[in-house]
Amino acid sequence: MTTTIKGPAIFLAQFAGDAAPFNSWESITRWAGNLGYKGVQLPSNDARLFDLARAAESQDYCDEIAGIARANGVEITELSTHLQGQLVAVHPVYDDSFDVFAPPELRGRPQARQEWAVGQMLLAAKASRRLGLDATISFSGALAWPYLYPWPQRPAGLVEAAFDELAKRWLPILDAYDEAGVDIAFELHPGEDLFDGATFEMLLERVGHHPRLAIAYDPSHFLLQQLDYLEFIDLYHDRIKVMHVKDAEFRPSGRQGVYSGYQGWIDRAGRFRSLGDGQVDFKAIFSKFAQYGFKGWAVLEWECCLKHPEQGALEGAPFIRDHIIKVTDKAFDDFAGGQSDPQQIRRMLGLIEA
Repeated sequence: MTTTIKGPAIFLAQFAGDAAPFNSWESITRWAGNLGYKGVQLPSNDARLFDLARAAESQDYCDEIAGIARANGVEITELSTHLQGQLVAVHPVYDDSFDVFAPPELRGRPQARQEWAVGQMLLAAKASRRLGLDATISFSGALAWPYLYPWPQRPAGLVEAAFDELAKRWLPILDAYDEAGVDIAFELHPGEDLFDGATFEMLLERVGHHPRLAIAYDPSHFLLQQLDYLEFIDLYHDRIKVMHVKDAEFRPSGRQGVYSGYQGWIDRAGRFRSLGDGQVDFKAIFSKFAQYGFKGWAVLEWECCLKHPEQGALEGAPFIRDHIIKVTDKAFDDFAGGQSDPQQIRRMLGLIEA
């Protein structure tokens, strides 16, 4: 099936702010459209841009939001529920760090915070359906992550118990998304219990290969883990529903490797970069997605440790546009072909006399 990736699009989370044009839905979508983007990925937790609870209940509000975007030349690609998904599963060691993602009245109350996060995810399912979206991009949260490196030796069953609990928390949410006709595409990301193919499969098995459990593909995280991000597409393309276009570089030395020695981003062996400034082979990635008929959007996520975000956004739209492959509906050797019939085929194989 011939499918051309949609785009370019841009994730707005790293650009939203209190100053114009980044402080309102109307102005930030106009900004994105003027840069040449055709889609915007909307952070559902940012009240400056979007009212998630209202969107879940009001078709008129969703039509208004979508209409403003279209008037500025862009479509909504997905709702981002990264921060709410993160709070569905938080190991206690991270309670203080992640409290900032919750409303002030819930801070210091892990159980109430978790219940709020589940409610947010359910609202996003309804809002996504009203907006006509097929997927949300999210984080899985983490219970096992503090035990990533097995020293001291992990007690037998610890990881299995963590993933059993993760499945218990996410299965009812996945069922609600199935009812809404929306996928949850987890961004596989260090710090989450789902950070590579193996961990994704561990949850997939525990939720009975749920049809709504999906992947948000971001090669930058895979490059920094030294994972084969091209073979990953071969293995999991049927579960990839969302795509982040983000660059990175990994330059190990005698002092640093994958873990990067607790250094700040600018001094790490592994760093996020603006598109074209890193080591990710985007030509090969876009070829893989064209090969497998990916139907989604190519969405810029900017997190460069060196370049200003507005320069990254300016350069990102043409970079993505130039990498999108218009998938052919013709074979290169069609000109040499002709009509065939079963008798002709049998003659060519010597199965009947000419």
